[in-house]
Amino acid sequence: MPSARDLSGSGHAAKAEPSIAEQTYLVLRELAEAGRIGPGKVVIIGASTSEVAGVRIGTGGALEVAEQLLSGVRRAAEEFEFYPVYQCCEHLNRAIVMERSLLERLGLTEVSAVPIPGAGGSLGAAAYRAMSDPALAETVQAHAGVDIGETLIGMHLRRVAVPFRTSLRYIGEARVNSAYTRPPLIGGERAVYRRQEDSGSKLCD
Repeated sequence: MPSARDLSGSGHAAKAEPSIAEQTYLVLRELAEAGRIGPGKVVIIGASTSEVAGVRIGTGGALEVAEQLLSGVRRAAEEFEFYPVYQCCEHLNRAIVMERSLLERLGLTEVSAVPIPGAGGSLGAAAYRAMSDPALAETVQAHAGVDIGETLIGMHLRRVAVPFRTSLRYIGEARVNSAYTRPPLIGGERAVYRRQEDSGSKLCD
């Protein structure tokens, strides 16, 4: 599945394009570093393997592509020690695949289904099959997330989402969007949100 996109997603030919697994790892590494996503944090992954393969979402799912995505996710998760969870497709109401131990630790509501490519999606099915004791949660409030192929993961992110543009804008042929979250700011006109020694842009959007 060759792609003509370079790391910036500009469409120019790349001499040695990273594999899907490597692309996935690079995206998650950038997100984890920018959002300070470390031990104990939850990162949701939503992906259309059809879009990664260059066809319209829901028309060409592939477990082989899902396995490559999982490989990249696992590498980043091991490095930064976050918990990856995986969004199923709309046919399972976008339920979340995760290890049962995490579901119980977070006190989430379990739902009953076994994801398959035709109902859950290839990524959800592959993740479920790869876990030692998989379970489906109705929803989750993740600290960060990566959306590969515009599958819409926002319903499973904590407030407040901060969009983050990684240098790699495509995985395979699928557009990548990502975000990390921060606690909502509280207070009124006297509230201070940064220490004086902290610097940062005053621009929005």
